[in-house]
Amino acid sequence: MKFRKSEKKDVEIIMEIINEAKDYFKSNGIDQWQNGYPNEEVILNDIKNDESYVLCDENNKVVASCVISFRGEKSYNIIEKGSWKSNLPYAVIHRVAVKNKLKGKGISSELIKEAEKMCLEKKIKSIRIDTQEDNKSMQRLIIKNNFEYCGIIYISDGSERFAYEKLL
Repeated sequence: MKFRKSEKKDVEIIMEIINEAKDYFKSNGIDQWQNGYPNEEVILNDIKNDESYVLCDENNKVVASCVISFRGEKSYNIIEKGSWKSNLPYAVIHRVAVKNKLKGKGISSELIKEAEKMCLEKKIKSIRIDTQEDNKSMQRLIIKNNFEYCGIIYISDGSERFAYEKLL
């Protein structure tokens, strides 16, 4: 697999993968990404900010995408029913999505491993991530990759999210 920054030419396939994820969530009763978010404008903004990444297969076809940001996350400033593991500078992983036909093959874990490599290169020793309470598959991924549950955060629309941190 090849990990690289996303480019504008990738937007269509990234949106296909995200729309598959939206359908998966809907069919599994998960109320995530059901309000038009993320959309093409969000993805283009991620690319513009140099925070969008893709994982490509041996044929150079995009099979997964995510955001890895080092700008902090306003929603993480207040955490309830717990606390962050550290006050260190951190990376944030957002919008993890994998082609449906490749789910369960460790692709999401590869994205996390790439984020860890980027952190170590930048001497960042913490990664944070969040997900909805009913997104059990994402919670399993997060725990499998040695993140620790830290508490509850609220995103800009007021929705509650489980928050996790991993120290490197």
